[in-house]
Amino acid sequence: MAGSVKRVVPWIAAVAVTLCLGGNAFALEWGTKELETEKIAVAFADQINKGGYKVVMTEELKGWIDKKEPMLIVDTMPFEDSYKKNHIPGAEQMEFPIEIMKELDTATKDKLEKLLGPDKNRKIVFYCGFTKCTRSHNAAMWAEKLGYTNVYRHPGGIKAWLEADYPVEKAP
Repeated sequence: MAGSVKRVVPWIAAVAVTLCLGGNAFALEWGTKELETEKIAVAFADQINKGGYKVVMTEELKGWIDKKEPMLIVDTMPFEDSYKKNHIPGAEQMEFPIEIMKELDTATKDKLEKLLGPDKNRKIVFYCGFTKCTRSHNAAMWAEKLGYTNVYRHPGGIKAWLEADYPVEKAP
């Protein structure tokens, strides 16, 4: 029995060392990914604070659509490269830039107000490609600044919508 234990102890030690080293490598990889996620989360929270809008998750937005809640959904991605290929059913399209917009020119303001309509209490949902994309932030922030009070940003955008395997439309 003592001989069996002597043979097993080195094997257990080797497995333990392998697990520890592997665990450290995993922790390092996991930590690196978490740092990127943290940066995205902090930037997103900062945008929400500055923008003054609300957030709607993918599943909740799908529920609103299924219940036929009255709302306007706006895709803020480029028409040819994104909206035309696939968009959330019923979404309208108005492209916004990726760079944070500190000003809104008159032509863009007029176009946005025409799209959003006169009802300042209308539920409006903006989305773009994915959480890190700031197009939907720009649109939601400016809608709020123009006095619209029921403004949402769908952070996961079309990527989350597709990952959830929800239906999409294509532009003609």
